[in-house]
Amino acid sequence: MSPTTTAGQRALVLQMLRALLTVLLAPWRLWALDEGCTWQLALNDFESVGQKKRSDRFFYQEPMDTVENMFRKLEGSPVDLNEKYMGFPYYLKIDYSCQGAPSEALVRKGYLTGLKPRVLVTFHSPVNFYQWKMEQLQIQMEAAPFRSKEACEAEQVCAMSWYTPMPIKNGSVVMHVDVSSNGLGPYIPQKRFYVNINGYLKMEQDSTNFTIGNEVFNFIPRYFENVPSRPLWYTIDQSPVLILGGIPNEKYVLLTDTSFQDFSLLELNIDSCWVESLYCPQPVFTATIYDTIATESTLFIRQNQLVYYFTGNYSRLQSSSRSVSWVRVLANECIKKLYPVEFHSNGSENVMALTGGQNEGYVHFGTITDGRVSFETLPRQQKSFCQVLQFNRCSILWTVYIGADRQLILLMENNITQDQKIYVVVSYNLVTEDLVTRYTLPELIPDARGQKFLMIQRAETYTSTSLVPKGLFYNPYKNLLFVWGNFIMHSYDHENYIYLADFPKESTIKYLVTAYHGDLAIVTETEEIWYLQEGSYDVHRLFPSNGWEVFTTLQVMHQSSLYSHDETMLTLFYEHNQLYQLVYLTKSSESQLVKRLVPIEQIVMYLKLSNSKLVVKPGSVPKPAFINLCPFTTMRLQNLPNPQKYTRQERYLALPPRVLTASGFHNEYSLAIYQGLVYYLLWLHSKYDKPYADPVHDPTWRWWNSKKQDQSYYFYLASNWQNADGVYVEMESYEKIYHLKPGVDLPDRIFLDKGTAYSFVIMLTASERLQILEPILGLWAGLRGRGSGGGAQGAGLRGRGSGGGAPGAGLRGRGSGGGAPGAGLRGRGSGGGAPGAGLRGRGSGGGAPNSEGGSTDFFQNNQLDLGVVLAHPHCVRASVSERNFITRNSILFYVTIRDKKTCFDQGIRGHHLKRTSVLIKVMGSAGQCFQNGHLGPRMQGHLMLPVLIGCPPGKRLAFDITYTLQFSRIHNKHYFDCMKPDPEMPCFHFRDTFYPFFLIQDMVTGESGSFQGRYVLKVIGGGPTLNTIKDYTEEEIYHYNSPLDNTNSLIWTVKNRTVVEGRMTTKDSAFQVFMFGPNLGIELYAVEMTTDWLLPESRWWLCQENSPCYDTVPDSISTPEFFFKVFVSNRDVDRSTYCDYQLVFLLHIHGLPLSADRSFFFLIVSTSFFVGLVVLYLIICFLWPLMVKGCSILRWKINSMIASESYYAYVSSSRVISGLSLPYHLSMNPSKFSSKVSDKGKAEAE
Repeated sequence: MSPTTTAGQRALVLQMLRALLTVLLAPWRLWALDEGCTWQLALNDFESVGQKKRSDRFFYQEPMDTVENMFRKLEGSPVDLNEKYMGFPYYLKIDYSCQGAPSEALVRKGYLTGLKPRVLVTFHSPVNFYQWKMEQLQIQMEAAPFRSKEACEAEQVCAMSWYTPMPIKNGSVVMHVDVSSNGLGPYIPQKRFYVNINGYLKMEQDSTNFTIGNEVFNFIPRYFENVPSRPLWYTIDQSPVLILGGIPNEKYVLLTDTSFQDFSLLELNIDSCWVESLYCPQPVFTATIYDTIATESTLFIRQNQLVYYFTGNYSRLQSSSRSVSWVRVLANECIKKLYPVEFHSNGSENVMALTGGQNEGYVHFGTITDGRVSFETLPRQQKSFCQVLQFNRCSILWTVYIGADRQLILLMENNITQDQKIYVVVSYNLVTEDLVTRYTLPELIPDARGQKFLMIQRAETYTSTSLVPKGLFYNPYKNLLFVWGNFIMHSYDHENYIYLADFPKESTIKYLVTAYHGDLAIVTETEEIWYLQEGSYDVHRLFPSNGWEVFTTLQVMHQSSLYSHDETMLTLFYEHNQLYQLVYLTKSSESQLVKRLVPIEQIVMYLKLSNSKLVVKPGSVPKPAFINLCPFTTMRLQNLPNPQKYTRQERYLALPPRVLTASGFHNEYSLAIYQGLVYYLLWLHSKYDKPYADPVHDPTWRWWNSKKQDQSYYFYLASNWQNADGVYVEMESYEKIYHLKPGVDLPDRIFLDKGTAYSFVIMLTASERLQILEPILGLWAGLRGRGSGGGAQGAGLRGRGSGGGAPGAGLRGRGSGGGAPGAGLRGRGSGGGAPGAGLRGRGSGGGAPNSEGGSTDFFQNNQLDLGVVLAHPHCVRASVSERNFITRNSILFYVTIRDKKTCFDQGIRGHHLKRTSVLIKVMGSAGQCFQNGHLGPRMQGHLMLPVLIGCPPGKRLAFDITYTLQFSRIHNKHYFDCMKPDPEMPCFHFRDTFYPFFLIQDMVTGESGSFQGRYVLKVIGGGPTLNTIKDYTEEEIYHYNSPLDNTNSLIWTVKNRTVVEGRMTTKDSAFQVFMFGPNLGIELYAVEMTTDWLLPESRWWLCQENSPCYDTVPDSISTPEFFFKVFVSNRDVDRSTYCDYQLVFLLHIHGLPLSADRSFFFLIVSTSFFVGLVVLYLIICFLWPLMVKGCSILRWKINSMIASESYYAYVSSSRVISGLSLPYHLSMNPSKFSSKVSDKGKAEAE
């Protein structure tokens, strides 16, 4: 390329090369799709990286410091080496295989063609929202290529894999990992893996063992062959480990932490002590584990009448309760059944145990909080439910718990005579203890007379088959209660029921499973599998069926490892809105236990095609025609909003550091750096939720703030391979993502705050064959309300059917019976069912006024109707408008879902959310419309959107310290900080007016703005130092903050107080209410100023005589200071949001005045001290000459004394010496000599 080529030309050339590469690789990408390539994922610890066929179990939960020393080697990197960097115990090893066989050549080929796996780790929120912050957190990573450590003769690579860190987050033990492609190399569909922490493992002698039992490695066929299936019970989205019992005559269970991607067979360590008695009769003793329930941290099992639980070791939950062995509970009770509560509530999980024997009629309600298990007997009176209802011989068959209403729903059997039984549905409120009989079931199964459903009104005819209920099922998102047995009935209000006639009365249901997303699977006593879409009335039998036989035969012909002619289903369960089976395959070569997807769409499509009619055209040979009964050809969603605002998913980006090698392969050093960077990114996220707001609303801002100006320098070093360690860390590779683009489908769920709306567009392309199919479909059989009977009001709008359909049956419901009010707008079929079932149908009619180009005969004859069913019409409003798009033979439906501001009070973010849902249906599409894609067909025309109403997670109230300081400088004309400034907590002077500002920060979308609502501010604690801060009692808080206080204890007061007392107080006038904007404020001195109406709320620090900050003694020469613990909340004073924003922060105030007594005391002491100094100075000045003279005399005398002492000492020593060596004339006259010496000394002194 020429040096003069412009940047735009280079970009164009690169686009052309990319397009050419895409064309060249397209055949191979399609080949990979045909070959059934799929991702493979394994967990590796630090020591096993690079080893082939190595997979570790996830039980280490603590971060490791193995990467700290490696960070010290980084040179020429923006990473701050003074920070603490930790690592995670595990890596994710990623490969892919085609047709189930891994191939090193395929992986190498994918790498050389640019394939880079993208990994998205999603952390599930914990149960106990009182202890942990509720958030929806994700981290997106890119896998780093790594060569195998095993010997290889090739120069570069033989075997390789991709690796990413497996992050761990406090409070989360359930994680799912989505692996997808970057768009280069072979096409491999996205795949989800569950990678959960297993708290039931321990390390013993370099081996991993289970704490709940011993692992069994011999899978004997009798454990699984011809064994009846059983339900898989667990807390939805919260259970890291799933457990399944039911193995005949053995204390065995299947346990998995990967949603049965792999599993272990365990023999439980339980005592199994049981003796039959009259108190608890048991016909047969068996070692079989009948009921198993998994919760977030605890496992429950039932064997015979005994109930045990085991709490795992989950340090990430900071649970102090952990079991050493199985704990037996309800030892004095005869338990006949355990039942789960699928959804947690109020920060806890629940299980229920039904009693049998002599204590029949009680429910033991279990609560699990942080691993601590407790049971409560219900009802709380001494009487059982049977005795309260005055049933002589009764039993409880099933129970479900509705956490939002604190209510139990019980299915009870009352034996009037030996041949006559009455079944009733009873509700019990745990708060008020009210026991109400909601519904008495008919004794016989109704006769629907060929209809798909029937509204039970006690006036219909019945068959001769007894109605035998077996259980209950409740969907909190749809407020839908099912009663099932040899029939299916459901109700929206627990009082009016609809009978579904498609299910045969000859079959008896054993259990139901659902994804709570609009689908319901049914398993009968004979292991039949039925399928029902909630909101429709067609019940399809999946197994056994011709469609199942054809599909299975084709899979066996393709030599699929997931199918066999001899198989036994162990359980049926939903995972990520898809139905799966756990099946034991009996094969001649090797039997195995596998998890496989149930092909619902393929089977239903085959059933529809097999029921096609023979179409004979004039002048032609009769031949079968596969008629598409779907009223439209395609269904697309448009104008979907950015998802993060509604899904509340926080997402971080963390790409691997660049390695400066020609091959691009990472080593253990670069992977360790990757570990430390991901750990530090999550650490910044956890520490960001602090009361003081940063100048930039982003958790990663502080990480790179001081390094941004050197970014070009670091890039220069890396681009010239000048990094000594060979690793380059890009700052842009570690950031928070705020603007995710919407996909092609509705999100899994959305959150709605007060008055929030969610809007999108549904585009339906009409089928041109619909006019030909009208005689077959019978669309015009009852033009404009020709049905007989008493339909509901508005049934004349093309109401078809005799006397009204099921509740919002919708659109063109063909049922009998009478409808309830509020069937909806343009409801076809007379409606019926629960009041306000909320059907809001919109048909194309003759074209809306805003239709493009007006209406045509085509749209008049081809009615494409859209219905919206609301589970809670008093909470959510839905509106639908339409527009004809004639140029594309389509209709656009504009759907808006809006909160009504009436269904929720105020709550902490993510706490006590109201579950509801919106069901959107296209008329005539149930079980008829399919969309073919590269992953197979899927149903369309039926959309289910779960909605959570309340304060959404991810929003917080923060103290805007930056703007507060700026505003204070402007309006106080100065600002005095502490003598020792703290950048994290600036000081405010006591004499300055305090103007606080607060922010509402959205942690998900990155939005940050001033809090515009009302709030209450209180000082709830304080102390002169950080170490002496204490919390005040409720009485003290009232005295220190309330304007009604008369004890001279106020800490602060407001500016222009007279206006505040009149308007801006709480309902009881106990505390003051503030609001940002043109409102009055608080200042230090009670001086009224008219300009204060333009200022925000300001505060005056009083520190009256009885307040804790009064007369604070300084600990140094600096002025007294005090730390106030301030509480801010908008609860009960702000009606603009469902969020109860609560903020607690410390406020550092300096320059506090001393009390009058202490000031006077300090004045007296100081004055006395200074006066004493002056007097001392004067004394010294006047007496200085005398003192100098006296000092001289004293000095002379001292010197004289010293000289005399020296002389006599010298004389004494001289005498001794003279006796030995003096001349004769001196030794004979010593006195003469001494006198001469004395005279000489006096002369010298004078």
